[in-house]
Amino acid sequence: MENNELSIYDEDYLKSKIYIIRGVQVMIDADLADIYGYTKKLQSSS
Repeated sequence: MENNELSIYDEDYLKSKIYIIRGVQVMIDADLADIYGYTKKLQSSS
């Protein structure tokens, strides 16, 4: 499935999604999925 929709995000919005954990800049997987237009699947414990 191809998604050709273009989304432009404000620099401040993207910067607000970057967290510093133990001195390393990281982004949460759900935020990345949102930015790139994917949905995050929830894992169920078995």
